[in-house]
Amino acid sequence: MITPPQTTADLLHLCENIAGCSLSELAQLANIPMPNDLRHNKGWVGQLMEWHLGTTAGSKPEQDFKHLGIELKTIPIDSQGKVLETTFVCSAPIINITGLIWEKSNIYHKLKCVLWLPVQGERCIPLADRIVGNAFLWVASEQQNNALKNDWNELMDKIALGEIENVSARDGQILQLRPKAANGRCLTDAYGASGQLIKVRPRGFYLKKIFTQAIIDQEFKIHR
Repeated sequence: MITPPQTTADLLHLCENIAGCSLSELAQLANIPMPNDLRHNKGWVGQLMEWHLGTTAGSKPEQDFKHLGIELKTIPIDSQGKVLETTFVCSAPIINITGLIWEKSNIYHKLKCVLWLPVQGERCIPLADRIVGNAFLWVASEQQNNALKNDWNELMDKIALGEIENVSARDGQILQLRPKAANGRCLTDAYGASGQLIKVRPRGFYLKKIFTQAIIDQEFKIHR
């Protein structure tokens, strides 16, 4: 494994080392098997990047580089810099959420400072040939933070009121709540409309493409 970076400069240097490399080259260096596609290996690219950048969080609900206060997010883009997918942030709390506020939430800490790592994502390009782009650090502006907070409050209110099954991906301006599980058999407790415990699929918070696209466009000075 790569030694975890001790400073932000160390982390950015590791990013420079993999920029311009193909996924097959990086997989070979890490001795990680190369899948043919991502249909059954959705998190593979992220795991490969974690290996090369020496993340420390593993599966724990904390920032990937907790000692630096930085979260790593790979983001698939096309040759025009167009974001191709929504971005998973973290699992959403569903019960025991009384008194939870935005500034104390896991998602707030995850998005406090993000290392965005663009990766070629067009399906017409074989997975092995896709190139890693130039990573960059991003800190939410006050306006962006307020927009995220408003969406989070709206979504958490619906969970607290027992309306979790009525929340769709269309809710929220830039943040959405969606089922997040390996399959439909994975269930967890939630509160129903009458306050009773019900079984639902676990949920996760995702950033909508409209939000991440604005971040990419600003960083790379893309005018659309």
